[in-house]
Formats: sequence, structure tokens, C-alpha cells
Amino acid sequence: MTMSGRSHRLIWVCSMPLAAKLDSATWLEPTRELRRMGWDVTLVTSGERDGAQTIRGVDVFCIAIPNVYLWRYILFHLRLHDFVNRWKPADIILFHSSSALWLLPLRLLRVLSHRKTPLLVADTRSLYMPLKSKHGWRGMVRDKYERMMDAISIRWADGQTVITSQMAKSLHIPLEKVWGVWPSGVDAHRFDGCAMQRVWPKDEEPVLLGYIGALEYERNLMDMAVAVLRANAEGKNFRFTLVGDGTQRAALESFAQDSRRCVEVIPSIPYEAIPEFLSHVHVGVLPFPNEEKFQVCSPIKLFEYMAAGLAILATRILCHTDVMKNENYVFWAESADEDGLLNALRALWEKRHTLGDVSAASVSAAQAWTWSESAIQLKSALEGGLSRHMASTPGTANPVRGSARS
Repeated sequence: MTMSGRSHRLIWVCSMPLAAKLDSATWLEPTRELRRMGWDVTLVTSGERDGAQTIRGVDVFCIAIPNVYLWRYILFHLRLHDFVNRWKPADIILFHSSSALWLLPLRLLRVLSHRKTPLLVADTRSLYMPLKSKHGWRGMVRDKYERMMDAISIRWADGQTVITSQMAKSLHIPLEKVWGVWPSGVDAHRFDGCAMQRVWPKDEEPVLLGYIGALEYERNLMDMAVAVLRANAEGKNFRFTLVGDGTQRAALESFAQDSRRCVEVIPSIPYEAIPEFLSHVHVGVLPFPNEEKFQVCSPIKLFEYMAAGLAILATRILCHTDVMKNENYVFWAESADEDGLLNALRALWEKRHTLGDVSAASVSAAQAWTWSESAIQLKSALEGGLSRHMASTPGTANPVRGSARS
């Protein structure tokens, strides 16, 4: 609550259409939790039509824009300025760093009008680091753009929140600018029935491996698929199913056609169908390489795998070891190449009869990584940063705008 007794007001901006985003839970679930904790949150996204809408039970405000590359992005932010000016006064505007340049005029207007708020807070949750050989010049242009936006947000935003402390170090964000860290999470209750439905493998029955997410070259999925075939050539019995879409999907589908059904690629499934898919999988796979963009992340799928009671096969990199130490439900790949993944599969095969026994430990560990816990950390970061700013900045409270909506 503010000193005047009203709820803190947050406008949270997501320029991409949340209804179609694979990781939309990053915005939707914390919004739901912050509202439960008394915050007045207006979540703004792009969409096919203007106005208030509900996405997965969360009220959002959509700004309709044409599906034209670059122009859609510019138009969204122009219309966002109009929305902010008409909406009830906000204490904080939270946005991805890629929106930094477009939101700078709001800070200028605040200074010129001698107002304390709204404060601009950039939230950084990923690094865009494309493979030049796979993404071409467009990928390189976007990489330059993203780096420029990061620099602008670090210099001009009032504060920063990040997905991990390693992200702040990677971007060289000054300590005084970092309001707080809030990781990804999971709605654990969505996966309550998964472990009960699962049938664990017996004797020589196949161990079912699953991956849900972006099918991108840099995620090391092809090496994982090759390692599965190599393990099966040694007499083991694995089946690997990948669910999603991305730049490597066609290559993975081509590989799967010649894999004798050992590898299968399925198009993206609805968000609501993820628990059902995971209930038929034994092991969740995270074969990411030891590169900066993965070291700084907090993978949602890891927490969903855990909540579903899966064993985990993962590379031993920072974003995984920060969550899992030497728990009995994880099988570590010491390197992200085919040999490292193959050795992890060998260790998994030797202990395949214990998979059902470690499921409860995986579920239990997920309780520390819920969206509720994440939202508590976000709330603390925003309230702490806002309080410090208000205490250090002279001036009067914000006037109420005459046309503000309640």
C-alpha cells in the first residue's frame, strides 16, 4: 500500500501477444499473484482486437496492431503512450528492455511535469545470442538492437529487475540499479495428477524422454537426438519426443523420419495440454550447452518437469545447478556434446528401475519454485525500489488525472 492508503499501481507491458507466447505464464501468473497480494496491476499486451480480455483466467488489456514486421512494434508503443496517458496514474511501468527506447519519452514527461512517478523499470529475462550461421543477417541486426536496448535501459531506466543474479552480472548492471531478482516459476497445482497417471517402465520397456520448448539450433537438441540413437545402438531402449516449434524443427523432423521411431517431433501443443503430455513421459530433458545465454536463465520447463514428478536429464550448467544440486532425481550430462549426453543416458538406463521412487522428491522440490514464490520476490523488489526512490526524490505526490479510468 502507498502512504495514501491505496494499492500500489503497476502497468506491466508485454509488446508481444501473450495469447500466443510459449512463456506467457511469466506475465500471467505473477500478475495473478500480485493482484492477490493487493497490487493494482494492469497487464498490457498486443492482440487482434482492442480492449479488456481474459487470457487463462487473467484480465489483460490488449492493443490491436497490424501483423507487419517492425511497424507493428512501433505502432504498439505509440498506442501504449496514449493508453498510459488515459489510464489511472501508475507508480511503476514494468517492461522488457527491448521497449526501453520507446518508453523514454514517458520519463522525460515525468521530469518536465515535476512528478515522482511513474517510474520506469526494465525487466530482463533472456539474452538474444543467435548463431550467425543459422540466423543470418536478420539475426545479427536483432542482436545489435537488443544490445542497444539493454544499454539504454541500464542507463535511463529508474531501476532493473532480472531473472537471475548472473543476468545482472552478465549485463554489467550497476548494483544500485538492480531492484531485485525474481526467477521463473511453476503453477504446481496444474501438474498434481501427472505422477499418479504415469506408468513407469519395467524390465526392457522403453524409457520415454520428453522435451517441450523452442526447437532452436542453439538448444543442442540434435546432439540429444543423436545420443539417443547411439544409446539404443548399444542395446538400450529410449524414445525421445520433442514438442514445439522453431528454426530447427524441419531438421529434427527429417532426422526423426530415419530414427525408426526412436525420435518423434510434435508441433506445439496448447498450454492446457502440457500436464497431460508430461504424465506420459518418464524423464524431462534439458540438453542446453554451457553458454552465456543459458547460464543466466531460469528455465520454466525445468520447474514444470519437477512439478510433474519427472526425473531430469540435464547438462551441468549454472541455471540447472542453481536449482538442483545432487538430488537423486537428476542425471547429469557433464558436457553438452553427444558423448556427454550419451554418458548421461547410460547412467539413466542403469537406474531406470528407480525412476518411480524419485518422483516424489522431484515434486517436493518444485514447491520452492512456484509463481507465488516468484511473485513475492517481484513484489519485494518493486516495493523496495519505489520506497527508496520516493524517499530520495524531492517533490509532491502525483496529481490525479481528470480522465483516469478506475
